[in-house]
Amino acid sequence: MSGTAPIILADLAARGIPFALLARDGETVEVLTGDVVDVDLLADIPLTDATGGAREVLALVPFRQVVERGFACHDDAAPLRCLVVGERHSLPLADALAQLPTARIPLEDAGFDIDDEAYADIVRRVIADEIGRGEGANFVIRRDYTASVGGDPLTAGLTWFRALLEHERGAYWTFLVSTPDHLAVGASPEAHVSAQDGVVTMNPISGTFRHPAGGATAETLTEFLSSTKETEELFMVVDEELKMMSAVCSDGGRITGPHLKEMSRLTHTEYMLRGTSTMDPRDILRETMFAPTVTGSPMQNACTVIARHEQSPRGYYSGVAALFTPRPDGGHDLDAPILIRTAYVVDGRLRVPVGATLVRHSDPYGEVGETHGKAAGVLGAIGAIPRDVVPAPVDEDAPAAAARPLGEDPAIAELLSSRNARLAAFWLNPQGEPERGPFAGTRALVVDAEDRFTTMLAHQLRHLGFDVTISHWSEASPDAVAAADLVVSGPGPGDPRDEESERIARIRDVVAARLDAGAPLLAVCLSHQVLADRVGLDLAPLASPHQGLQKTVDVFGTPASIGFYNTFTARVSPGTDRVAATEIAADAATGDVYALRGPGYASVQGHLESILSRDGLTTLERLVTHALSPVEG
Repeated sequence: MSGTAPIILADLAARGIPFALLARDGETVEVLTGDVVDVDLLADIPLTDATGGAREVLALVPFRQVVERGFACHDDAAPLRCLVVGERHSLPLADALAQLPTARIPLEDAGFDIDDEAYADIVRRVIADEIGRGEGANFVIRRDYTASVGGDPLTAGLTWFRALLEHERGAYWTFLVSTPDHLAVGASPEAHVSAQDGVVTMNPISGTFRHPAGGATAETLTEFLSSTKETEELFMVVDEELKMMSAVCSDGGRITGPHLKEMSRLTHTEYMLRGTSTMDPRDILRETMFAPTVTGSPMQNACTVIARHEQSPRGYYSGVAALFTPRPDGGHDLDAPILIRTAYVVDGRLRVPVGATLVRHSDPYGEVGETHGKAAGVLGAIGAIPRDVVPAPVDEDAPAAAARPLGEDPAIAELLSSRNARLAAFWLNPQGEPERGPFAGTRALVVDAEDRFTTMLAHQLRHLGFDVTISHWSEASPDAVAAADLVVSGPGPGDPRDEESERIARIRDVVAARLDAGAPLLAVCLSHQVLADRVGLDLAPLASPHQGLQKTVDVFGTPASIGFYNTFTARVSPGTDRVAATEIAADAATGDVYALRGPGYASVQGHLESILSRDGLTTLERLVTHALSPVEG
């Protein structure tokens, strides 16, 4: 219910009741009060009361909730905390600022829990031991800035919330959540997922430009936007979030952007992804746990890598704050920003977790600097460290002109829009309904080898007319593999030569069963390497991983622009184009194999479903057409 009496923030603090302050529109502060309920599972979030009536709930979802998807984590038992809203008020921003304190908050014993050299060493190990062994394309490893907080923690939180309202810009949510023994205050730039009247939106943000003294300019920003690393980092997280969109949206999702996300000390690049879904918002939240921008890709392996290299549990960092709001039809809308750029106070200790996205060409000290910049973005915004001073205008009596967003600068706008020339039109343009084409009525089984690129691949197959089922490798029974008209054995992390992996052994069985039966098969990435090994080709690690790399390659006489996410490759002597019944499309200089085809089968090393694959859909159609062609003799 909405309160009618004037809301006094000091009264909330004095009474010690649970409450939340949310600034989402730049003009008002929403004040939510109610009871706190901790639950075990997302499905337990209490969206209805005992009579079935819809309730508004604000849930803090910790990172440990990934156990619901069977993923690894350091389990700190952080609760899935729900504020069941009893009353809500709305304060004009000016009224809220007038009520918030401006106390000086002393911090002591401040610094990172992991020193710079130790963090740089972690970066090196992740690049060499994880990305270098094919465990994934990118991983986010965090460290925490910590300090002791002098005085009352809630007064500190309210002071910091005021500072964020006054000094931070570009935030998606600015918020404070006060519950027993726990305080969270932050300004998250990133909407992880929202669902409004059936329209699902995700907002992948990646790439971090730390403003120089005096602020960012078009000139200083141009170098950042021209960086191959920063561009590819954003493309990789868009691919990862499209996997999630394809799992929850019937239309797969369409991307728009890129845009700039300009904040007080940092500027990021971002895309928007939109699709439609009829799923329960709690199920949408489960299927999208959690953003690759704060975990990595592929998601399941990213969680394993985080558990290997982070030294402590994450708590709520990289989880979400999820607001479930009742609709007139009895359902709920969802608005869920990522819990980043957030300060936590527990038992008088401040903790500001920050992470850097590690990719194949990361510089260890550059990633150290990124964590410093992100921590400074939070600490500067809340006033814990000095803020940048913007020079005053020459005429001090004249009002300062509002700075034009850098994204509106023509040169910057052109540089941003030029990125889309590299991307697949399939994901940029409206897709419409799946076609009734030559494959209508053909049943395809997609075997997921623990990379949810399979959801995007399935979406493209449906647009070619296939009736598609996705099955996890552990659940793809021999009978199901035998019954499908076409089996698409999918991508996954790891070394295809690994004799100890149960997952890779099962992929070998799937590939062998289809080949032995002469039944149509398409093998992708890891499965392509398994197929190559089966037909007698050598497998080897690449000198430099091709994680998130776009290449134009020859696929049986037709040039194709394709995105690659591989650390290993099948390899033949340069010039080899056939081994027994198998045709080979390989690099003329290195012999690295890009595609195979033979009687009833085809394979591809790249990811035709990736946004980096401009020729992905046409190449996919060519390869499945070959695999389904009658085998002569």
